[in-house]
Parts: sequence; structure tokens; C-alpha cells
Amino acid sequence: MRILGIDPGSRVTGYGLIEVNGRAVKYVDSGCIRTGGGALPSRLKTIHLGVREIIQHYKPQEMAVEQVFMAKNADSALKLGQARAAAICAVFDDDIEVFEYAARQIKQALVGKGSADKTQVQHMVKVLLKLKGTPQMDASDALGVALCHLHSQQTATRIAQ
Repeated sequence: MRILGIDPGSRVTGYGLIEVNGRAVKYVDSGCIRTGGGALPSRLKTIHLGVREIIQHYKPQEMAVEQVFMAKNADSALKLGQARAAAICAVFDDDIEVFEYAARQIKQALVGKGSADKTQVQHMVKVLLKLKGTPQMDASDALGVALCHLHSQQTATRIAQ
């Protein structure tokens, strides 16, 4: 099974793909969809088309995306929500199930504490996926979302048994 993780952003959206086969987890790909400048609608289109291209190429069965959190700037939170929506809408034609996780939940799953910083998450992604190099920060965050989803699904399966 392939899981696509998305770390949404209106200027940079990170993506990360992992493949799960039993207990084995393998890194597939990661990177960033860079929208550049310009009006928000054209940036959202870039995100949507970028995620569609990833889906068509890698054919993930599930997608995990980071939830929007409300910070001090409401305008930024709204743009982030729209970027999430552009990525989520990209999976509709393929009936890919979408799962959402809070930033604290992702950090807890990877580092063991919900207040971990981005460099700690980046380090754990590198260790867990046995990567030789360090992925870009947004790509690393997206891989973290995918790994959090995997961990959550495995835990739910164990509880159900």
C-alpha cells in the first residue's frame, strides 16, 4: 500500500510517499510543489495540478494531510486551508481516502512529544525511513504526516484485534 503525505502551504506544499508491505516501510519519493508568486487562485491551481500529477504517477491508496491550525494570523490560516482543499480535491477522481492529523499528533507519533520542533521531526523521518540524506523541510514534514498515518492505522488495527 502506498501512502501520500501532504504538508500544505500556499507557497510551498510538501509531499512524501511511503510504501508499506506488512511491517516493512519503504521511502518512495518526496519533494515540494512550489507555487511561486502571483494571485492565490493560480497558486491553488498549481497545488491541485501538482498533487494530481503525483497521484497519477505513484497511484497511492491513501492520503494523509496536516490539519489547519489557528495561529495569530487569520489570513494565513485561511490561505493554508485553501491550499489543503486544493490538495484534497486532487484525489476525488481516484476515490482515495483522505485522513487528517493535527501537527501535535504528527510530532507525538514521530518524536514522542507534541511540542517537538521541525528539525526533530526531520531527524526522525530520516532515521525511520533509513534515508542517506536529509529531505527538504516541507518534504520531511509531508513524510512525517504519512508516517503518522501509518502509525495510527497500525495502532487502530492492534486495538481492534
